Amino acid sequence: MSIVNPLRSTFLIVMIFSFTLLSGVGNSAEPSGKSPDYKELGQFRRVMNIVQKNYVKDVSDKELIQGAINGMLQSLDPHSSYLNEDQFKELQVETKGEFGGLGIEITLESGVLTIVSPIEDTPAFKEGLKPGDKIIKINGESTKNITLLSAVKQMRGPKGSKVTITVMREGWKKFKDFTITRDIIRVHSVKKEMLEPGYAYVRVVNFQENTDGDLSAAIQELGGEENIKGIILDLRNNPGGLLDQAVQVTNLFIDNGMIVYTDGRAKDQQIERRATTSGKKNKFKVAVLINEGSASASEIVAGALQDYDRALVLGTKSFGKASVQTIIPLENGAGLRLTTAYYYTPKGRHIQKKGIEPDVDMKEEVQKQQEEEADEDQKPSDKKKQKKNRLPRETKVDLETDLVAKKALEWLKSDATVRQFKQDHPKPVPDAALEKN
Repeated sequence: MSIVNPLRSTFLIVMIFSFTLLSGVGNSAEPSGKSPDYKELGQFRRVMNIVQKNYVKDVSDKELIQGAINGMLQSLDPHSSYLNEDQFKELQVETKGEFGGLGIEITLESGVLTIVSPIEDTPAFKEGLKPGDKIIKINGESTKNITLLSAVKQMRGPKGSKVTITVMREGWKKFKDFTITRDIIRVHSVKKEMLEPGYAYVRVVNFQENTDGDLSAAIQELGGEENIKGIILDLRNNPGGLLDQAVQVTNLFIDNGMIVYTDGRAKDQQIERRATTSGKKNKFKVAVLINEGSASASEIVAGALQDYDRALVLGTKSFGKASVQTIIPLENGAGLRLTTAYYYTPKGRHIQKKGIEPDVDMKEEVQKQQEEEADEDQKPSDKKKQKKNRLPRETKVDLETDLVAKKALEWLKSDATVRQFKQDHPKPVPDAALEKN
C-alpha cells in the first residue's frame, strides 16, 4: 500500500477524516513504557466469560473482542477506530472510487453527529445545511452513539437515491427534516470576481488537486500582480482537503519559512513543510476570511499567513481540526485508524479543538445576522421559498449583506499594513494569561 496524503478529507463521497495509509506498521512494534497490566486483562477475560454465559443471545469471541478493541479506540477520540476486514476493504476502495454523496464533512462533537461544513454547490449546500448543524436522525434512525464510519455508510449511496436527515440548528425550536438526493461530488475549487478596480475576491471551496494552479490562474485572469492592489481570499465553509495544496496555496504569498509542521510521538510523524523561493509570489495585500466551517487545510493556510503578518484574518473562529489519522493494516485483513499527530502553525500554535482566532473578530455581527436568518427559516413555507429564490449563493459576493467581506475590502483599501492594524487594534489578553504574569 502507498502513503496517502495525511490531510485528504473528503465529503461523504469518500471519507470524513484526514488520514495516512501505511503498510507493515504496528504489527510487531513494541509499546513504549511499562508492560500491559495483566490484572486488567484478566478482568477483561472474566467479563467476556460472564457475557458469553449470561447474555440474552449467543455472541462469539470475535464479536466481543472486536467490539472491545473498537470501544478502546473510540474512547481516545472520535477519529480513532477499529476497522474489521470488510470495513478495511471498503476503505481501500473509497480512496480510489467515486460515490454518490451529500457534500458535507462531519465530525462527532461530544458524541453528537455535527456538520463541519457543507461543500459549496453540492446537494447539501443547495438544500441549506450549515456548519454546526446537528444530525439527530438518518432515515428516521437516531444517530445517538453512532460512529463516523457508520454515519458515512448510511448517508452515502447510489447517485440519484435519496436520504432524509433530521437536523437541529442553533436558534431553532424544533427539528427539521431534509430529504436530499445523492450526487457525485465534483467541485470547482476556485471562484473569482473583481469587486472594483484593483480589488479582487477569490473563494477557495476546498483544497483539491491543482487548487494552487487554479488560484494562480484566477489571480492572473483578474489582472495579476500589476493590476491587483488587494485580494480577499475567502476560506469560509472550506472543510479542507489536500495538505500539499494547502502548502502550495500558502507558498503563493510567502517565499520562505515554515508553513506547517506535524508533531507526534513517532519520529515519522514529525514533519515540516516549508515555503520555497521558486514560482511567482504575489505581493499585494491579502485579507483572509474564515468561520466555524473553515477546517483542516483552511486553518493551515490562514494560520501561516497570520503568523507571518502576510494577511489580515477576519470573520469568526475556525473549526479546529488539525489531527492526523494513520491507517495501520493488521495481519488478519483488518486495520486500525489511529490519531498519531497534530498540525501546528509556524509559530507553534496548536489548532486542534482551538481553531484560528481571527485578527478581526466579527462574531457578534455574524451571529446577529444568523439569528435573523433563523427567524426567517421558521416562517411559513411560501415565504421561505421567496427567500430561497431571492438569496441564492452564487459566485458573486454581496457586500451589502456580507459584512465580513465588506470589512475586509475596507481594510484592503486603507493604508494600514497588517502589523499597523494589529498595533492599532490590540486583542484583549485572556484572563489566564494575566494570571500567569
